Amino acid sequence: MLTDSTAPPAGGHVTEDRQKLDEQEQEQVEAVRPPDLNQDSDRSATRLELFFDLAFVLFVARCADVLAKDETWHGALVFCAVLTIGWWAWASTTLYANRFDTDDAVFRLLTLAAMAGVVVMAASVDKIDGPEGRWFAIGYVIIRLALIAGYARAWRHVPDARSTARLYLIGHSLGAAVWLASLAVPEPGRYWLWGVGVLADVVWPTAAARLKDAVPLHLEHLPERFGLFVILVLGESVAAVVTGLHDGGWKPVVVVTATAAFVVAAALWWIYFDLSGGAAKRRLAVEGGEGTKHGVHDFYVYVHLPLAVSLAAVAVGLEHAVLHGADDHLTAGTRWVLAIGVAGYLLSAAVMQAHLGGRLRGAVLWPGAGVPLALVIALLDLAAVVTAGLFAALVVAGVVAGFLLHRSGEVRTAKV
Repeated sequence: MLTDSTAPPAGGHVTEDRQKLDEQEQEQVEAVRPPDLNQDSDRSATRLELFFDLAFVLFVARCADVLAKDETWHGALVFCAVLTIGWWAWASTTLYANRFDTDDAVFRLLTLAAMAGVVVMAASVDKIDGPEGRWFAIGYVIIRLALIAGYARAWRHVPDARSTARLYLIGHSLGAAVWLASLAVPEPGRYWLWGVGVLADVVWPTAAARLKDAVPLHLEHLPERFGLFVILVLGESVAAVVTGLHDGGWKPVVVVTATAAFVVAAALWWIYFDLSGGAAKRRLAVEGGEGTKHGVHDFYVYVHLPLAVSLAAVAVGLEHAVLHGADDHLTAGTRWVLAIGVAGYLLSAAVMQAHLGGRLRGAVLWPGAGVPLALVIALLDLAAVVTAGLFAALVVAGVVAGFLLHRSGEVRTAKV
């Protein structure tokens, strides 16, 4: 017998579905809603958050360009500094949305204003040593002002969150004030003020987690958002393969090098989502709301900074390796950018896995063992294709090692 696939569900399901639709329609009618603590157990990243991340895709790409043009220690320091500032701008905005996202008109406008600030920072990131550097500071201040307005709303409408919101307001206000003051200071003094401003911006929110009545973070949303940021930065490695292939003229040896580079990017993705990131998420689930007071959530957030910076450096190294795939050897700058990027990523993943996963031995076996091996590869002045192949072999071996560690019980994970 043929059935009507469009028939409504039977019984009480019809009433439940209609009730949900009515609630959704009512929420859409309420264009402005006061913020409240997000407690939905099945909450995930919103379309607005994904749109917001697009600006950071551009920001990370522009930061990578800074390093690509200057593969020296000076270039590396500038690259790390500007990417750290951008990462904190993303993380602090994400922490607010994690707790107080109402998806109303006010929240959307504040998020879009912060996104505009990111666009300004991205457009000026490679010119911070000139007059355009003031635009970089203005972009950061715009993001702070959007967060200040958001936390002011939370302080007003959510009494249980006032002690937490107050410390965030102090930190973001001090950070914005210092960055505004930097507009009147020439370099290099301006850069020192930027560092002080970011430090003030970080210390107070970190202190908020130690409060007895600290507002907990949403433990489904948090690892999803940080996992998405890891994918965002990994996307730079994929883009690097594309650029290297295009500019390298599709020579056979360039294609082989590009294949190895793609394997590196895929394996680094695998290592995070099936090993270290999974172990970290499991710890978050075990700790629950108490993890905020114990510093677990803070550690989880901040350990993603060196991990993200390292991944962006890997992208720069891979692009140059593919582009020069036909050369007899890579420059020392490219070799060390790639090696330090891979080693930094593996070290960050190992620290995350050891501390949050609670299994030091497994973390030392992998990813820890890969750190010195990555640096050894940089010491070998080999052809570009061989260098890329060695890095690919290293991280693929790491994926296999992670699988074996998981099977033996040395690593316990949750699906990210």
